[in-house]
Amino acid sequence: MTNTVKIGFIGLGNMGIPMACQLLKAGYPLLVYNRNKIKEESVVAAGADKTSSTADVMKRSDVIIIMVTDDAALIEIFTGEQGLLTPAVTGRYIINMSTVSPEVSRDMAALCESAGNHYVDAPVSGSVKQAQEGQLVIMVGAEEAVFDDVKPILEAMGKLVLRVGQTGAGNTVKLAINTLLAIQAQGLAETINFASQQGIKTEDLLTLVNNSAIGTIFGKIKGEAIVQNNFKAAFALKNIAKDLRLAKDIGLDSPLANTAHISFLQAESEYGNEDIIAIVKALKQDHP
Repeated sequence: MTNTVKIGFIGLGNMGIPMACQLLKAGYPLLVYNRNKIKEESVVAAGADKTSSTADVMKRSDVIIIMVTDDAALIEIFTGEQGLLTPAVTGRYIINMSTVSPEVSRDMAALCESAGNHYVDAPVSGSVKQAQEGQLVIMVGAEEAVFDDVKPILEAMGKLVLRVGQTGAGNTVKLAINTLLAIQAQGLAETINFASQQGIKTEDLLTLVNNSAIGTIFGKIKGEAIVQNNFKAAFALKNIAKDLRLAKDIGLDSPLANTAHISFLQAESEYGNEDIIAIVKALKQDHP
């Protein structure tokens, strides 16, 4: 596909906005839809057109990209009163980049196929900064020929685009990666809390950790957030709790994952709208 392809983008949240802007930078004509119209403004100012329904996105676009929160939002986009599948159009490529269950991806793929369209699940690894820089890691579940068709579009948003299997495989890999993310966040939080209880300054601990063999980019970024008491959500705690629930639904059952699952579910009611690393505050409350 070339950048003469018309792209529709549905879902302009923290991640959707910078991802849509990357497509504009790559020269693709872009049509956007978002329920919260205020969030459309920056993308429209950057050169996108806007519309009032997902059905119109389907009519006017060759490729439709979706970036929403959960299964329910995705189902509504497809099957709602003005949903994607209400217009009688065929040959569209629908790329779902949301983190949802593999099952709902397979269900939506079946609906697309029966209507003569193509479905791709392509969730991303990375946060707002990576989206702003076009440096996301994108994992894809799709037929190989369909993947080849849409890969150039995905490459406009990511540094790595990898097909990992058929429909639902991208979502499965994303849940596996986010399980590791939850474990790493909890491990960092527990380490900081333990050292703090023993009178060690968090700044000193992080300097040592970040210069050791176990230092990571994630640990550096989230450690700095803890030191600065900055828990503004780059990736909300409620979303990792949701992803752990989805992973459990498809069979996740291991000691570290089960512990993280319990911790994040317990923290969700109080800290759900804060960043994932707010787990440090929840665990400190549990073990002062």
